[in-house]
Amino acid sequence: MKTLIDILSQPAILVALIALIGLIAQRKNLSDTLKGTTKTFVGFLVITAGAGILSSSLTPFGEMFQEAFHVSGVVPNNEAIVALALEEYGSSTALIMFFGMIVNILIARFTKFKYIFLTGHHTLYLACMLAVIMAVAGFSTVPLIIAGSVALGIIMTLSPAILQPFMRKLTGHDNVALGHFSAVGYAISGLVGKAVKGKKSTSTEEINFPKGLGFLRDSTVSIALTMVVMYLIVAIFAGPTFIESELSGGTNFLVFSLIQAGSFAAGVFIILSGVRLVLAEIVPAFKGISTKLVPNAKPALDVPIIYTYAPNAVLIGFFSSFLGGIVSMFLLAMTGSTIILPGVVPHFFTGAAAGVFGNATGGIRGAVAGSFVNGIIISFLPVFLMPVLGDLGFANATFSDADFGVAGIFFGALAHYAGPIAISVSLVVILVLMYVAKFFGNKQAETGLFENKKTGTESK
Repeated sequence: MKTLIDILSQPAILVALIALIGLIAQRKNLSDTLKGTTKTFVGFLVITAGAGILSSSLTPFGEMFQEAFHVSGVVPNNEAIVALALEEYGSSTALIMFFGMIVNILIARFTKFKYIFLTGHHTLYLACMLAVIMAVAGFSTVPLIIAGSVALGIIMTLSPAILQPFMRKLTGHDNVALGHFSAVGYAISGLVGKAVKGKKSTSTEEINFPKGLGFLRDSTVSIALTMVVMYLIVAIFAGPTFIESELSGGTNFLVFSLIQAGSFAAGVFIILSGVRLVLAEIVPAFKGISTKLVPNAKPALDVPIIYTYAPNAVLIGFFSSFLGGIVSMFLLAMTGSTIILPGVVPHFFTGAAAGVFGNATGGIRGAVAGSFVNGIIISFLPVFLMPVLGDLGFANATFSDADFGVAGIFFGALAHYAGPIAISVSLVVILVLMYVAKFFGNKQAETGLFENKKTGTESK
């Protein structure tokens, strides 16, 4: 069972297999098949390496922030909460993940929602959360696996579907979807961007720097310099004693902060390089899957695939989302509720994406406002999610991204009022509605949602 979890939770292996199947289905020669599969595999490893560098540089920043401003509470972190849950729900999680992926493919095959979710680690996290919620709701082993798998397959399909209108506006095509379980936050960010857009909405990528500051047009330079300033400010407030004794292993606290800021910029650069490599291979390879198994299917890939469209919005979105988390922290403290600390890692990855979508619909204003709202969303949803996780809800961590909160609260509420029966009925109803939807409406109605005529805020 552990081997199954390991294989299915590795996006590099999963997506490489998809590329291999797609290339074989297209009857590509051995040379092209090996090249496409290998580049896809290596590209995802590059993205993973970049994400690892990002996470390792952001972790000390979060600890420095807590020490500097003397705050404590629950930190939303998917990896931490999943590690705790797998001790008890590991077998259920693996089976839900495996069969949930099959349900996703079946839904894509027989409905108009043609999205194949390929972000393996997020699939694992959601499978784990659903295993916990179904157990708390009262499902026994086999019904738990069935209900969890169907719920996972539905969410894996609907999450990218919600975002596809925004993806079309952002990318200018309909070849790829976003597979990241924070779609609700991203969609709201896109809508907020549309709402705050002025008559002349300047894109974050069109910011006019003075000639003397022209070097800031290079996203790597601007990200590095901005993060250096942020790290040094927080380091000064946290103090050298804490940093050198707890984090840096004796290295001077300012030098340590400088290296971490540079590592952050390096991580972003690596991710963007990996994204370019993967997209160049996976989209053509996926045509084989689309043609043979699921006509017109779209691969739903991890969130870094959109960062290349608006690198400035990535940084603006991170800061704005983090600010939303700080504001939410004080609001929660004033209400006497559980305090959700702004986790730097979730605020970067989801805030950056929210900034990109907000920019696509509303320029700079949209990037700032949309990602700020995202920061509030991922701060308040965990408060309502924690009670439905049973004993796990009292852990000093919880799920961070918006879709986890929405799905968990939805199924938790059904379980509270009517138990397993309500959840089972709701899953059947949703499946029927998804199937019946293909007989109604037309493609223009489906694809035109949230989209406007061409504006100056579209990312190129």
